[in-house]
Amino acid sequence: MSSQPPRAPRDLLFLSACAGGACAFMLAASAAMRGEPYAFDRDILLALRSANDLAAPGGPAWLTPAAREITALGGTPILTVMSLILTGYFIVRREWTSLFILLAAVLGETLIVDAMKDLFGRARPDFIPHLVEATSLSFPSGHSASASAIYLTIAALIAQRTQTSAARRYVFAVAVILALLVGASRVYLGVHYPSDVIGGLSFGAVWAAIVWRAAQALEARGVIAGKGKTRA
Repeated sequence: MSSQPPRAPRDLLFLSACAGGACAFMLAASAAMRGEPYAFDRDILLALRSANDLAAPGGPAWLTPAAREITALGGTPILTVMSLILTGYFIVRREWTSLFILLAAVLGETLIVDAMKDLFGRARPDFIPHLVEATSLSFPSGHSASASAIYLTIAALIAQRTQTSAARRYVFAVAVILALLVGASRVYLGVHYPSDVIGGLSFGAVWAAIVWRAAQALEARGVIAGKGKTRA
């Protein structure tokens, strides 16, 4: 018997997750549109710095270099290389649905986030020094959105090939933890407000879910072919 849950509960779970992510994004977006940051945005950023020197991050000495390494996991170089490797793998394997899912998740997220940055026009925090270089606009966090969308998409592709539910839960847990760590690093390094990160993470998760469901629907209708199949 199949270990997959019935379709109706899965559809309800999908809709609930998307609704929750959309609500989180809208709350974060309302903070971004306000102009001046809310107190919680400022208070969290200030709490992560020394009261005597805002250029000095709080915590042990190893935390700042660790945060810089972690934040790179949501950056363009690492995610681009990872995506190119997987693209080549899916082409060699002729897994066209998986290729569509990956490219739609990566390219769509990038284009939409860039457009939203221009739309909201939120400047980055300017009352504390940045601990890494950051030049684009602030909302939503591109690192957070990319990490959320791409790592969750990769986790879903791995889970599709995994037989046990424990292993599937593990890969999704790893993806979620990586995305959260990237988001937290952006706040710790002072280049994003917490609401920027909430907006990025929630958008990335919702986008990954939409792409996955859209690919399933297109494959079911024969618009894209599955593994080992080519379209005439």
